[in-house]
Amino acid sequence: MGFLLLSGGAYTSVLSPVIIQKEVAVASHTVTLTAYNAVSEQTDADPLTTASGAYSNPEIVAARSRNLADELPFGTIIEIDGPTAAQNTCGYGVVAPIIGYRVIADTMNARFTDRIDVLFSTDSNYVQKNGNTKNAGMILGICSGATIRVVGHVDVQHMPKTQIELARIVRGSDSALALK
Repeated sequence: MGFLLLSGGAYTSVLSPVIIQKEVAVASHTVTLTAYNAVSEQTDADPLTTASGAYSNPEIVAARSRNLADELPFGTIIEIDGPTAAQNTCGYGVVAPIIGYRVIADTMNARFTDRIDVLFSTDSNYVQKNGNTKNAGMILGICSGATIRVVGHVDVQHMPKTQIELARIVRGSDSALALK
């Protein structure tokens, strides 16, 4: 049985299976931001299960490179800002509205370092760019210079299922949405 703690020590529910730990000093990292889909060509033989054992939920899951494991353990909730205009050679501005908050629940191939990989749906995350409809991961591409901030932590075995639920945990409000 878990409980929900919000900033300022507010006690909300004894029965909630989620624990949120707001960071006093917000940890941030500059990373390369990419995307993936839960398909065997981009994961392993079981694309529906992440390295943490959680379900591959494209609404909230992100993977981190192995060198970030100590700073971003499984269950870390992150907020993502794309690269600055000077660095922006990717499609972050187009896909930002569907990224929202993300929970670190997967690990990337060892060949990558200082990288966050956002899981997108193969079915529904298609976006229009220049009159063409493409998978959000293809539009995002490789974004150097993205910033991620640690905004909390959840138990990966009891992760929220939607951006709305994740926003409630991070912001402590039913009216705030995690999608930008």
